[in-house]
Amino acid sequence: MYKKEIQAYFQTRQEDLIQDACRLIRVKSVKGPALSGKPFGPGPAEALAEALDIAAEMGFQTKNYDNYAGAVDFNDKEKQLDILAHLDVVPAGEDWTKTTPYQPVVIDGRLYGRGASDDKGPAVAALHAMKAIKDLKIPLKKNVRLILGTDEESGCEDIRHYYQQEAEAPMTFTPDASFPVINVEKGGLQGCFTGKLEEGAALPRVRKLDAGLRGNIIPDSASALLEGFPREEVLWLAKRTAEKTGASFQVKDADAPGGTGKGNGFLTVTVTGRSSHSSLPTDGINALTALLELISRLPAADSMGFRTLCAIQSLFPHGDWKGVAAHVAMSDPISGDLTLCCNVLHYEPDCLTGSFDCRSPVCATKELVQDVLLRQLEAIGLSVSGAFQYPAHHIPEDAPFVRTLMKCYREYTGRDNKPMAIGGGSYVHGFKNGVAFGCSFPGTDNRMHGADEFAVVEELVVSAMIFAQVIVDLCG
Repeated sequence: MYKKEIQAYFQTRQEDLIQDACRLIRVKSVKGPALSGKPFGPGPAEALAEALDIAAEMGFQTKNYDNYAGAVDFNDKEKQLDILAHLDVVPAGEDWTKTTPYQPVVIDGRLYGRGASDDKGPAVAALHAMKAIKDLKIPLKKNVRLILGTDEESGCEDIRHYYQQEAEAPMTFTPDASFPVINVEKGGLQGCFTGKLEEGAALPRVRKLDAGLRGNIIPDSASALLEGFPREEVLWLAKRTAEKTGASFQVKDADAPGGTGKGNGFLTVTVTGRSSHSSLPTDGINALTALLELISRLPAADSMGFRTLCAIQSLFPHGDWKGVAAHVAMSDPISGDLTLCCNVLHYEPDCLTGSFDCRSPVCATKELVQDVLLRQLEAIGLSVSGAFQYPAHHIPEDAPFVRTLMKCYREYTGRDNKPMAIGGGSYVHGFKNGVAFGCSFPGTDNRMHGADEFAVVEELVVSAMIFAQVIVDLCG
């Protein structure tokens, strides 16, 4: 019902949708230092004010929740559906070629600019879906509310603040992911570990190791400073390790600490892998675990530090992203395999620090994952902090809400994709009845968080059509 009217409506209003998206993209809404009344800095607060102005111009009632989040209501009736989008963006980065990050432009049917796809474009698509229903005078028996957050990229304090004041709607979806429905999100366990080591001066030894910047990113580079190892033996082992791991290795003479010059028995080993998100470890090549593979083969003198490095390598061997060596491997048909990665490690002979990232399936429990992993880390002399296992998020595929979303998606796209499970978490992880729904289409890489981020104009418009139909079906 109303499909023809909705399609006809958007055929003549595509430009309005794009212009409103451009208004938001022009605002540099990167999180900054908190200011009075602006908890995430001036940029996110400005973007929220602009979005609420757009909604007010359309005739909707709006509310600002202390510049943490805003709300746009269709009517004043009982709330049935929340649509949860966000207006903050990641930093611009470099290497943009189509435009500058905050100067949106449409080229060959693509809207370029930071936030075009994550998540300003989708937020505007949802807002225009509400406007379409309003302009078409389609009656709704219940309310749909668009919630506009401003801290999704940096910790979601926005939504915690909002839900301290408001209850969840019976149904919630976020257009901050992909089509079709994402109804399963793995749980997780992240933690940092430290170790106090006894200085080992006997040669040969590892003097230093550095790899990784963020616990949830597979590192694409790692390096180590070695002392006292035969250069030819290290070169030979590096070649064999490269063949086994798929990473590339460079071995060079290094300056000795204190600047006594190269060639005094010091070597640097630099490893290059391929970065990916921890939820997709098979997309990357972990430079850290590849380097540990090499180090574990070195004929080093016995020391507490070297034994600890070898123990970490045994717990997180290269290529074992399922946690087999750590005795936490598990899988279920709903969410797939557990994944486990060691992504950060900084080592000197007297201390080390590191972090790990685990994404756990629906079947996982604290006893089977957290307790097992932490017990093994402690057994090799490492202290763990910040580790807390959060459960997976699962809304059954046959739930009426999911069925309605899938029906609308198929009706407007003609595609027969199935609901999906992901390793990462979305804005609605842990909601009683929340799923991710749009706006990236299967087969489209929108370059989210990268240079030349874009949204396909046609896909944004189709998203608005789908959202309008969802609102009609759930609230009409």
